[in-house]
Amino acid sequence: MTAMSLAERIDPLMRPQAVHRDLYTSQDIYRLEMRHLFRNTWVYVGHDSQVPNKGDYYTTQVGDQPVIMVRHVDNEVKVLHNRCPHKGTKIVIDRSGNTGKFFRCPYHAWSFKTDGCLLAIPLKKGYEGTGFDQSEAAGGMASVGAVENYRGFVFARLAEDGIGFHEYFGGSLSSFDNMVDRSPEGRLIVSGQPLRYMHKCNWKMLVENQTDTCHPMVAHESSAGTAVKIWEEMEKPEGAPKPPAMEIIAPFMSPYEFFENMGIRTWPNGHGHTGVHHSIHSDYSAVPGYFEALSATHGEERAKTILGENRHNTVYFPNIMIKGPIQQLRNFIPLAADRTLVESWIFRLAGAPDELVARTAMYNRMINAPTSMVGHDDLEMYERAQEGMASDGLEWVNVQRLYEDGENLEEEAVLNGTTERQMRNQFHAWRKFMLWGENQSGAAAMQRPEAAE
Repeated sequence: MTAMSLAERIDPLMRPQAVHRDLYTSQDIYRLEMRHLFRNTWVYVGHDSQVPNKGDYYTTQVGDQPVIMVRHVDNEVKVLHNRCPHKGTKIVIDRSGNTGKFFRCPYHAWSFKTDGCLLAIPLKKGYEGTGFDQSEAAGGMASVGAVENYRGFVFARLAEDGIGFHEYFGGSLSSFDNMVDRSPEGRLIVSGQPLRYMHKCNWKMLVENQTDTCHPMVAHESSAGTAVKIWEEMEKPEGAPKPPAMEIIAPFMSPYEFFENMGIRTWPNGHGHTGVHHSIHSDYSAVPGYFEALSATHGEERAKTILGENRHNTVYFPNIMIKGPIQQLRNFIPLAADRTLVESWIFRLAGAPDELVARTAMYNRMINAPTSMVGHDDLEMYERAQEGMASDGLEWVNVQRLYEDGENLEEEAVLNGTTERQMRNQFHAWRKFMLWGENQSGAAAMQRPEAAE
């Protein structure tokens, strides 16, 4: 019997307007994603402000691969596989720290420069005449296939060969640009540690939810809706300003029309954002002194343009989302078919008033923390969906809203803010990069009618 190709295995699970539940529930599919999708795409590693000094490191993972982001002696940020080439021992187990000028394996004391090159081996004479110089181990710690530091945000591609960084992200990088340009000094600084929150669901559910604009007024009615109702019933002085907490939570209860008019933009390769024309972040109160500081850098007109761009959620496929107006990044780290660790990071705008990062921290606690009254609503829906997909009554997950025959997901588009095009865009990219290098010519399966056969 001839072994099935990867395309033959996944194509029956995809239709232009729906995907099979196995994409969320199958551990075999999850393992294939780790081997192919997360190897072929550009995946977020961290921010260079986490490693400001030479020798500083931060450990995380790309897909299921443990990696180290480290500041090398040449001041460049490197990304290395967190594995000793000798016996496979993890070199670093701390989340962050400073290693000095080299890494040292805790098992047999092999040491490596901070770019991974082998530095020294105890009793090296024991390898004389063994052909060690031609071994894999002689190369030291392995670097990932490619690294790009874009305005402080560090991405890695595990594969040696593949799509280039700028080709992969294209126009979507404008959301990063807007977030960084909001700093009077043109740079961001990670502020504290992230909020980490385990979800018993597939990672793709969280990514899809970032541009799902038909759920806030429904799923969050019990939390945001209750808060709004209490605020409206409270006795308060005439003309009293809305508290920052209410500015944050009230927009979640905006009607469908608000989100329809908000708009969604999609870019090729699975990237897209809500909030083309306005967003839930558009009407926050001005922070004294901020516009003046930004104007001193950019001039008033440019400062107005920067602050007038209030994109809601920008999804960078496969697994992060940023909120430019409040300087937040969420990383959806897949651990299993039904386990996802969510990290919610916030950033300080260098040169901006502290009140801005204080508002961002408030937003993060209210919306994304394990103790959040809003985040629990989403978690409940994800876990119900993960459990519901075990039902044999139906096999397909529908992503059909505002679908049009022949939609071209390889082109940028701006559409009604409640379309599910961005979800289809993500699954289109999912197939494309699952098969990258194997069958790139078949990248348009989500658009082909025969895929539904």
